[in-house]
Amino acid sequence: MEKKRCTVIVLAAGHGSRMGGGVAKQYMLLRDKPLIWYALHAVEESSVIDDCILVTGAEDISYVKEEIVAKYGFSKVAAVVAGGKERYDSVYSGLQAAAGSSGQSGAGSCAANRDGYIFIQDGARPFLTEKILERCYKAVQSDRACVAGMPVKDTIKIVDEDGFARQTPDRNFMWQVQTPQVFDAALILYAYERLMQEKERLMREGVSITDDAMVVETFTDCKVRLVEGDYGNIKVTTPEDMAVAEAFLKAQKDVGRES
Repeated sequence: MEKKRCTVIVLAAGHGSRMGGGVAKQYMLLRDKPLIWYALHAVEESSVIDDCILVTGAEDISYVKEEIVAKYGFSKVAAVVAGGKERYDSVYSGLQAAAGSSGQSGAGSCAANRDGYIFIQDGARPFLTEKILERCYKAVQSDRACVAGMPVKDTIKIVDEDGFARQTPDRNFMWQVQTPQVFDAALILYAYERLMQEKERLMREGVSITDDAMVVETFTDCKVRLVEGDYGNIKVTTPEDMAVAEAFLKAQKDVGRES
């Protein structure tokens, strides 16, 4: 089967309020590299990914182009575009760029990808691997929609508004969702177009859209397959997460010395 074009949208538009300090988390140093470097490096080295749309804050575009993309030679970054207030706004901005309809200037030429696959990746997940990308690519070929994730290890409780346990779901059917989340390009663009048309209604009804799979689940009849990610594919959100990421990097370095 001929390989379809794979474009990854890397999200780095958040302000990281839970991290504290005056620097957005995606630019904080993990070892000697900005946090966002790790996801972009995995993309750059991947045989699965063909090009990348990097979504960041409007005020950070020049900095990102010069101090991240150009400085580290990320040649697969075809465009750097401004995100929005919510995560889904940022994804939609990236999708428009991937479809060739954003009109925003980028770090290079950005040809439209309407017939391939779109990978959506959190920039704050530094441990994206080629194996995860390969598994997701294989799944999206057959199922059109998939997300990386892992079965939960802990018992989960659903609580009521007063904090009392109301239900204990069977953890054999529960996964914690990660990124990348990967979709047929036409499918995810259609789903997001519908979301942007109806988001005010959803807000009035108290419906919270928390990930890209939920957009597809809400606005299409396409099922979303869960694909094995990695328990190490953590998202750095708090200072404690940064400490864990430091430990992971040290462990990887130690293993490299021994091999």
